Amino acid sequence: MNYWLVKSEPEAYSWTQFLADRKTAWTGVRNFQARNNLRAMKKGDLVCFYHSVTNKQIVGLARVSKEAYPDPTATDGDWSCVDLTLVKSLVQPVGLDTLKRDNTLRELPLLRQSRLSVTPMTEKQFMRVLELAATRV
Repeated sequence: MNYWLVKSEPEAYSWTQFLADRKTAWTGVRNFQARNNLRAMKKGDLVCFYHSVTNKQIVGLARVSKEAYPDPTATDGDWSCVDLTLVKSLVQPVGLDTLKRDNTLRELPLLRQSRLSVTPMTEKQFMRVLELAATRV
């Protein structure tokens, strides 16, 4: 299993909306590295959902329910999306300051490449997020 982090501005697509939808196509990614990360996702992989711009925290967990396919929102270019299914909200969201201070998490691609919307996580990083969030899968 692989682990991932996706981020979204709450004004564009929030965790609250995902809770209501329970499933979504993760569309609109227009960065080649993020697109390649989407294409590397496998069905069953676990995903941290991060609110960017405002809140700046990991708020929930999702699972890849459909592997990469052509992004229907793309009008030109070779872009992909995946389907994500809701797993659960974190008991305690994990904020950006905590991510930066934590020895295990300070190497997250989110912190090194903050503009990238889809990034991999190691199993150790994912488990540390769960620990800090007082959450079990």
